[in-house]
Amino acid sequence: MSELEQNQTFTQWLGQHKALLFKVVRAYAVTAMDQDDLFQEIIIQVWHSIPAFRQQSSTTTWIYRIALNTAIKWANKERKHTQSTETLDQLPPILQETAIQIDERLTWLYEEIYKLDEIDRSLSLLILDGFSYKEMATILGITESNVGVKINRIKKLLISKSKQQDYHGI
Repeated sequence: MSELEQNQTFTQWLGQHKALLFKVVRAYAVTAMDQDDLFQEIIIQVWHSIPAFRQQSSTTTWIYRIALNTAIKWANKERKHTQSTETLDQLPPILQETAIQIDERLTWLYEEIYKLDEIDRSLSLLILDGFSYKEMATILGITESNVGVKINRIKKLLISKSKQQDYHGI
C-alpha cells in the first residue's frame, strides 16, 4: 500500500468514524487533556493499522477494536503512573467547554460507564452502538456467552445504581 493510499484511507476512516472514536475517548478519559492524549494515541494506532486491514471484518468493527484496545492499554498505563485519589466529583465536568446543554442522564451514564472495568466499559459502548453479541465477541476476543453474561450483569448494575439516584430519570 502506498503512502498516498494510506493517507486517503485514513482521511476517509477518520471522517466516517470520528463519533465512534470520541465515544471511546470519553468513556476512558475524563479530563480534556487526557481525552486529547488518548485521541491522539488512538489516531496513531489507526494510522499504523491501515496496511494490516484485510477486510475480514467491517471497517467499523476494525476501528472499534483498535480504539478499545488502545484505550484499555492507555488506561492501564495511566493508572500505573497516576496515584491520584481524586474522585469523579473532584474532576472538572466532561466536555466543559461546550456551550450545548448536556443531558444529565447522558452525563450520569458516561460517569457510570467510566467506573466499570475495561472490558465492561468496552461492552457498554458496543451495546450503545448496537453491535451484536457475535461482533462484540470478535472485537473483544471473548466468547459470545461471556458477552451475554457480562451484559446482563452490567444492565443489572446500572439499573440498581439508577434506582439509588432516581433524579436522573433513568
